[in-house]
Amino acid sequence: MAFSSLFSRLRSYSKPIYSNLRTSVYQKPQILSSLIEPVTCSRKGPSWVVSLIPLAIAVSAGCLALHSHTYPSVSLNDAPLSDLKSVKIGCKGSTDYAVKGSRREVPSKLIEELKGICQDNMTMDEDERHVHGKPQNSFHKAVNIPDIVVYPRSEEEVSKIVKACNMHKVPIVPYGGATSIEGHTLSLNGGVCIDMTLMNRVKALHVEDMDVVVEPGIGWMELNEYLEPYGLFFPLDPGPGATIGGMCATRCSGSLAVRYGTMRDNVINLKVVLADGEVMKTASRARKSAAGYDLTRLMIGSEGTLGVITGITLRLQKLPQSSVVAMCNFPTIKDAADVAIATMHSGIQVSRVELLDEVQIRAINLANDKNLPEVPTLMFEFVGTEAYAREQTQVVQKIASEHNGSDFVFAEESEEKKELWKIRKEALWACFAMEPNFEAMITDVCVPLSHLAELISRSKKELDASPLTCTVIAHAGDGNFHTVVLFDPTREEQRQEAERLNHFMVHTALSMEGTCTGEHGVGTGKMKYLEKELGIENLWTMKRIKDALDPNNIMNPGKLIPSNVCF
Repeated sequence: MAFSSLFSRLRSYSKPIYSNLRTSVYQKPQILSSLIEPVTCSRKGPSWVVSLIPLAIAVSAGCLALHSHTYPSVSLNDAPLSDLKSVKIGCKGSTDYAVKGSRREVPSKLIEELKGICQDNMTMDEDERHVHGKPQNSFHKAVNIPDIVVYPRSEEEVSKIVKACNMHKVPIVPYGGATSIEGHTLSLNGGVCIDMTLMNRVKALHVEDMDVVVEPGIGWMELNEYLEPYGLFFPLDPGPGATIGGMCATRCSGSLAVRYGTMRDNVINLKVVLADGEVMKTASRARKSAAGYDLTRLMIGSEGTLGVITGITLRLQKLPQSSVVAMCNFPTIKDAADVAIATMHSGIQVSRVELLDEVQIRAINLANDKNLPEVPTLMFEFVGTEAYAREQTQVVQKIASEHNGSDFVFAEESEEKKELWKIRKEALWACFAMEPNFEAMITDVCVPLSHLAELISRSKKELDASPLTCTVIAHAGDGNFHTVVLFDPTREEQRQEAERLNHFMVHTALSMEGTCTGEHGVGTGKMKYLEKELGIENLWTMKRIKDALDPNNIMNPGKLIPSNVCF
């Protein structure tokens, strides 16, 4: 059991006792680690509180002492109890804007070792460090920035870099396209940023097996340009600029996930550098295997907290013979969501179902000099043979007409289709046309498909009542939707209103058996919701895995696992 969780329970049962404990533990730390296991195994109610008071003192003091020799990490474990109120990273109810971490100077010996490994491919330039300390489109910030940025060119170099950092207990943060939006690449504790963009090669293409082996720094758009002459493509399509390594780390997806699944479903194996510098391959190249633990899925979505991804084998798909893109307008957002659900229930194999509300359409008109009807709009893509794609289009047109749909239009010519999907892919940039000097909080929740219409309707009422400008964009075919909440970063009340809206949508989704993140990942932004969504036992298991693979806590510390999860 986490000692912070134990104190939380003690405090709820006996506040005066907790107050005295907090003072005595901090003043007289001791190591009595042999008592840790009984605490971990005890999960009863108030009847055992009094008997665990001495145990709590021992465990918490031991936790403080055992961590005193390691590189400082952002955890309640390492904070003096008198400072607990100031340590909020990832805790329930945290609304910190610029997250704080602990930091120390990088040893000069490590700097010399990194120079020997990377030669000219490293920098301590302040401007470059600042660039790597702030993701492109994330409103999340950190007090610290990386002390060093390195640009490895090979798996061997990554292994040496990680081994050296582990030896000196200096944190590392893997860095790809910087398109993630939940603070994944923030250097909370300073340390070393490993920029993977020079590792961007296609290592092997197996056309007959329909798979490809790539390095992590290649972008998904560049990869598809490479694959097109072979009649193949990689089907995931997150934001422009995303790299394959980062897509694996965040378990991303995109608009095509409704047909092809998420990153979890499209990776065959990974090469990963672990915290001690050892290189692990998670699986063979066979499309399915029952051999051992599924380490590939463990690493996908681990957000750099368990290892640095250096190689990926991906499933590929044949380019569709024909496709049709369609658009339809609706009087309300619920009507649009109902049609998306009805389409999925019809059994039609759509490849995309995207929903945009009237505010998003207004932004698109403003940014692109369009004249689209400013009402909730659905966009579809149907693929297959020419006859089948047209047949699907007609079936969906009928479904839409039964739910107040109007102005149903479709495109079959290549340029027309690209122009229609360009509207959707550039939605975020269109939003900034409405408020050029604002920042965007981009939310991400997902629910079972049957709850999508209710979730969007309830959220839309809250968004429309807010003084902030808010747009809705949904991957409506799989129950996932986003809002872009624009706020002035210089006005604290606007940032707090954006946080309130995000909080409302997350908790509404969780009440419907949904998730706080369908595809953006956890980073620092969503940690505070994980205990409610997953349960403390789940988080304890995650922490045990983290401790086993990264005992010095150097791998992207302060991410994914909430700081109140401590043993």
